[in-house]
Amino acid sequence: MKKLLSVFLALVMVFALCGGALAAEGAVDTDAPTDTTGETPTDPATDEAPAEPEGDLAGKIVILHTNDVHGAITTYDKVAAMKADYEARGAEVLLFDAGDYIQGDPTVSISQGATAVELMNLAGYDLAGVGNHEFDYGYANLVTILESAQFPVVCANASRNGSSVFTANTVFTLEDGTTIGVFGLATPETATKAHPAKLDGVTFLAGEELYACAEEQVAALEAQGVDYVVCLGHLGIDAESAPNRSVDLLANVDGIDLFIDSHSHSTLADIMGVTNNTGKVGDTVLTSTGTKGEYIGVVTIDPAAGTITAENVALADYTGSVPAVAARIAEIQADIDAQYGATFATSEVDLNGERAPGNRTGETNLGDLIADAFRWYALEQGDLGVDEDHVVA
Repeated sequence: MKKLLSVFLALVMVFALCGGALAAEGAVDTDAPTDTTGETPTDPATDEAPAEPEGDLAGKIVILHTNDVHGAITTYDKVAAMKADYEARGAEVLLFDAGDYIQGDPTVSISQGATAVELMNLAGYDLAGVGNHEFDYGYANLVTILESAQFPVVCANASRNGSSVFTANTVFTLEDGTTIGVFGLATPETATKAHPAKLDGVTFLAGEELYACAEEQVAALEAQGVDYVVCLGHLGIDAESAPNRSVDLLANVDGIDLFIDSHSHSTLADIMGVTNNTGKVGDTVLTSTGTKGEYIGVVTIDPAAGTITAENVALADYTGSVPAVAARIAEIQADIDAQYGATFATSEVDLNGERAPGNRTGETNLGDLIADAFRWYALEQGDLGVDEDHVVA
């Protein structure tokens, strides 16, 4: 009997300790009102449901952003999970992309961008901009695939036959009443980095006209009384892109609180290098996240403190995932692997497909093979009116 009592007391102590551990993790609240009816318990003092506990980011706004994803679709389930995580911490969250999402890896290129838009819908994107590669499959294709987008697309400096191509800007009104106005800008280099026939009459303002366009957008949003003005730009910071870079525009345009950049595949560290280690041009916070989903940008706006901070978070270090998005990614990848995994030819030598050192830095046997294939195909079409020794060029 004494042994049985000892075991019984030990079990009681174990269950008591387990209950304490659960309460410490927030799973059990012993002070919360109990309810056996299946209805939401109420506060006896007010007869209202108790308020949800506030997280560490309550009262703050978080803008998550990506750019130049180029078909790195295995990042979208993580992006979706990160959005949910920040919401769970009490922040009001918006998710943006600054362009070049429909082209790159075969997982998006084979559908001419349709799968990218599908995954962005699943991930919960709130807004997207326009990059030069959005036109790689033609203006008509872009219009078609964006019909299924569950998010608006903004671009103020593109027009076709004198009419705007996209919505210039949009305004988000958050639950606390804060308003964020966002306008988009696309690189004027699109006119030369996409095949002219693919543009179908679309033109882009550049230089001083680009600056004037941005000033008009700032004025239009300020006239609506927005609390914050954001530019979702695909301009970049590469020297070759001057005078149409983000840093050039911000040196000439005031009133932009946050500029989310892309195109040059620059990280926030790169931006710090061109802004005297401040991450700002004038009063504007400038940020970008590299390419291929290596990072996701996290901008935190604290209205109470009057601050805007930006950081890059490495997705490789983030373990969150949304299963439904991950499952769709796996389906798309499996389909591509089946199509591209089929052997249609073999080579007795290794073909150098590396970027650098490789095809981006010098002559390679793979580059020669592809150029020879282009030349063979071109000559098969008959007389093109140019000498055979430079028909490819």
